[in-house]
Amino acid sequence: MHEPTSLLRYDQPVSAEDEGALNLQSKLWAAKLQDKGLGNVPTGDDILHTMLPPREYEEDGYKYVQRVSTQAASRFDVITLQEHLDRRMAERKARESGICVVREQLYSQCFDELIRQVTLNLPERGLLLLRVRDELKLTIGAYQMLYDSSVGFSTRKAIQAQDGISDMENKLKGLEEDCVSLEEESVQLSHQLESTKRRENEKTNVIKKKHTEAMEFLMRSNTQLEKAVNQMESASKAK
Repeated sequence: MHEPTSLLRYDQPVSAEDEGALNLQSKLWAAKLQDKGLGNVPTGDDILHTMLPPREYEEDGYKYVQRVSTQAASRFDVITLQEHLDRRMAERKARESGICVVREQLYSQCFDELIRQVTLNLPERGLLLLRVRDELKLTIGAYQMLYDSSVGFSTRKAIQAQDGISDMENKLKGLEEDCVSLEEESVQLSHQLESTKRRENEKTNVIKKKHTEAMEFLMRSNTQLEKAVNQMESASKAK
């Protein structure tokens, strides 16, 4: 029979049908129904079992129950507990800092064992430690909820940022395509401008040439007319 390992000391497992196990379950259930507290449990052992309930597990089709040990602890037991804690931390490769489920589980078992040892000597002190333990669990649960919420929030923000980056990349790609298109259009317009200037210069040169030819023709005609008039005047005087 291989019962689950724990730093909390348990008695030897017994069958779930054992009379002692059934009586203990009845007591614990009655106390829970009355006020969910520990004031209705009369004896020290029952207080211990109410604070640290028996654990149940199944093996080879049979159910077993293990009650928390009622054996008082000595100084040697405390030293042994510390050694077991350090060894299991190393065996299970628990992290020494940061969030670590394994470390939290082992320290929780160690704290429960300390509560067991204290309760056997002074039940009231054990009850106070139990309240401290439960408050710590509530605090850790709140931190865990806050952590999960922050992780979810950061994930959503990261997704939104990624979507924003994708949109910006698409926008940048569109602007780059517009720049290329405008550059091509600018080159085309430059070519059209050069072609237009060349045609206009050619037209201007043709017009200037025609104008010059016309002026030369008129000047020759005027010269010939002047000569003709002079000749006619000379002939009239000769008569």
